[in-house]
Amino acid sequence: MPTSEAELLSALRAAGREHLSASTVARRQETGSHLFRIANYAEVKATVANREHVESTTFTVGGHEWRIDCYPNSCVKPHNGCISLFLRRTSGAAPYLRRTIASGAKSDDVAMASIKFSFLDRDGNPARTQSAPQRKFASGDDWGWMDFMRSEDLDKDKERYLKDDCLIVLCDVTVDLGLRTDSCADVPAGEWPPPPFELDGELTTAIWRKQRADVMIEVGGETLAAHRWMLEARSAVFKEDLSLAFAAAGNGKKTAELRINVDDMDAEVARALIRFIYTDALTADMRQQLDAEAGTAERLLVAAHRYKVEKLKRMCEEALCRHIGMSSVAATLALAQRHRCPVLKKACMEFISSPANLVAVVATEGFEQLKTGCPPDLVELMAKHLAKVGAVDQSTFVPFTSF
Repeated sequence: MPTSEAELLSALRAAGREHLSASTVARRQETGSHLFRIANYAEVKATVANREHVESTTFTVGGHEWRIDCYPNSCVKPHNGCISLFLRRTSGAAPYLRRTIASGAKSDDVAMASIKFSFLDRDGNPARTQSAPQRKFASGDDWGWMDFMRSEDLDKDKERYLKDDCLIVLCDVTVDLGLRTDSCADVPAGEWPPPPFELDGELTTAIWRKQRADVMIEVGGETLAAHRWMLEARSAVFKEDLSLAFAAAGNGKKTAELRINVDDMDAEVARALIRFIYTDALTADMRQQLDAEAGTAERLLVAAHRYKVEKLKRMCEEALCRHIGMSSVAATLALAQRHRCPVLKKACMEFISSPANLVAVVATEGFEQLKTGCPPDLVELMAKHLAKVGAVDQSTFVPFTSF
């Protein structure tokens, strides 16, 4: 039985309801945290008078502005010798909440919030914590503890609480936003960007049917659709590229669709890369191409290396190992060196280490590339083998042994 909104929409669409929308009303909360550092705490405590406080900058949680007030020498006489901590609501509701109030959803401008204060230890972990249940905050109201911690207890345990004489206060605020209705407009499936590959698995099919693709990849003259969360989860490079595209699209504003350009890659390779990101597998046709065509394996290996999809890169390495020959070993070794392919490099070196193969390679056009592309120890080994069989003068390798 479908339980989530996405599952329900998918089930209804499968039953013939193509144009769907949905909304949900529920009580919402928003939690925010603020870190308040009091540097040179000993000096602050010595210079701030009794009943006086130092304060943080304002921060926003749940559409309201807040501030931390810390009294190093207590806020009232009965609690002399204590550190007092308070959370103050410094302003009225944010514009969108004022509109909610005006519509009749709330009768007055108050914030319902629960709070938690902590002193952090030297490792950044809460070491002294106190919490207060939800209460009303009108504009200008504060709430907290007159005796959050005794100063003598802090002094006795400075090594725990003070790092470079800095006291760190963490405040967690949870604001009750009340009943909110969120709408979810569901675009008809036929109008969604199509997947860039054939859907052949239940999980991948479900992803494409339940969530609209929100990334458009311009590559090789084509536009390929994908989901941002999937690309970011599987490729650190895609994650960085998409983060930059998101920032460029609107300085942090929400965008329905991100577009990125991928240069120096053909659409077929990009399509195979994206499919692998979703399915962790290649199609039977692509596997056959890797076995039949070294060029396809090379292009896909370069793409996998570029986007740090390591499993796909290893598969391409293994496929290229089966294509190593007299005419290709030099270029293949250079490819392995450029893209840090240890499996492929080892296979090339083993092939060249055979005297018979090495003598045959001398006659190919790739011989000069081989000499400059090989590691120094292999160059030396090649020179000894060739000199032994009289195939070439060992001095031919001298200029290259320093590489």
